[in-house]
Amino acid sequence: MITLSLVGIGSGNPDHLTRQAVQRLETADVILLPRKGAEKTDLADLRRMVAGEILSTSPKIVEFDYPVRDANTPKYLDGVNTWHDALAGIWQDLISRHLPSDGHVALMVWGDPSLYDSTLRIADRLVARGLQLKVDVIPGITSLQMLTAAHAIPLNTLGAPVLITTGRKLRDDGWPADADTVAVMLDGECSFTHLDPTGIDIWWGAYVGMPQQVLKSGALANLSEEIVATRAKARAESGWIMDIYLLRKS
Repeated sequence: MITLSLVGIGSGNPDHLTRQAVQRLETADVILLPRKGAEKTDLADLRRMVAGEILSTSPKIVEFDYPVRDANTPKYLDGVNTWHDALAGIWQDLISRHLPSDGHVALMVWGDPSLYDSTLRIADRLVARGLQLKVDVIPGITSLQMLTAAHAIPLNTLGAPVLITTGRKLRDDGWPADADTVAVMLDGECSFTHLDPTGIDIWWGAYVGMPQQVLKSGALANLSEEIVATRAKARAESGWIMDIYLLRKS
């Protein structure tokens, strides 16, 4: 039986690593470390720093190149499933080559493995392929937590629900019915520009928790174009961007 630990490492600040996360990584025989292209070396460098400077042990580090999802697949979910299959194949190959049959392998997951992340679904694919696998999850600080903390706001209003969704759903379906507050993740197209901004406030952040953190907040009608321009500039300078925002009807 192989143990696979999916360890949440927060949103870019090594100070946000929990003691549980550090301890779990220290017990691993192998840590798989993804490389996501030259433009995202910051993400790999953070993981290397955690492994090399924070851990008191020296697990074997096995780096691998992340496959690129085909954005031209006509059906979005078909493209995602093909991408996940490719990742599962890479994991299975690396585990078989670098880990004993009863070993412990870990992955450092940006944010938290259970919130808009696919590592758990990829682990399920390994089990479906017949790999004897025990999966455990170490929670991490999420970008959503970092966003609300950075802006010093509560996630919800009194007695009101919060809906967490994607930019694609916001573009396709508009403002969710009966929602007072909407948190939007995985949005590469500034989908708030598809909404009627009247009466909506926005709290936006990019690289939350990292040294280059950028924040904007206020009425969506006043900030929409500014956020689009700020995001484009930040992405051009860094070569990549991770951002998240909260919308609330005022």
